[in-house]
Amino acid sequence: MTGVQTCALPISGSESPLPIQSDQKWVDEGAVAYVMNESDNYALEEALQIKEANGEGEVVAVSLGPIRIQKVIREALAKGADRAIHIQMETAGAVDPLTTAGLFADALKAENFDLIFSGLQSDDVGMGQTGVILGEMMGMATASLAMATEVGDGKIKVKRELEAGWFQWVSLSLPASVTIQSGLNTPRYPSLKGIMGAKRKEIKVVESNAGDGKQSLEKVYVPQSEKQTVMIEGTVDQMVEKLIDTFRNDIKVL
Repeated sequence: MTGVQTCALPISGSESPLPIQSDQKWVDEGAVAYVMNESDNYALEEALQIKEANGEGEVVAVSLGPIRIQKVIREALAKGADRAIHIQMETAGAVDPLTTAGLFADALKAENFDLIFSGLQSDDVGMGQTGVILGEMMGMATASLAMATEVGDGKIKVKRELEAGWFQWVSLSLPASVTIQSGLNTPRYPSLKGIMGAKRKEIKVVESNAGDGKQSLEKVYVPQSEKQTVMIEGTVDQMVEKLIDTFRNDIKVL
């Protein structure tokens, strides 16, 4: 049985920046729509492919947040997840990874999953820590940056992306928690049959309270870009010296 952690992300629906609350603590959620986090979409597809390849098993989509995230949960069910767990919590902004992982762990311990897949990181705050912390809290073997998986004989082999174009294969005994990179498969679109069937699938709602988080966002803002044109005059040596100084001290690329 595989659990897939999913996340709902705010989008503005246009090329304009996301609207920010007046206190600059978070996005103005009343002015945006929500979509499934990109890497969570790949994690869901990987779980579905493993189930199909083995001819048995169950895929459970799990997400945390207010009632609006059930739209994303229904999308996961329409793509093929068998059932879902909604950890319901009214959030006022982003929740820190340690708190998030703790809420997932509390809700999932009774499920006895063989595998937990989660997206490498969310596309909004990009912490990249929740899946790893969750594995530790669940007492599972853990791997991150997964680019490929192979399941068999009570183990999962994971191809991990390292630096400078290097990769590493690791073997983990089940149960295991793996964070999934975008790009390791081709996520499917929900079929009409899947969309209709999703309406009849179970969504278990679990009430939860985050309590006091371990960290908080102090300010959310859209960076302001300023263009400035500077004319450099003088001899060739003087202009070169000025350019080097500008690159090193102002632009900081040297």
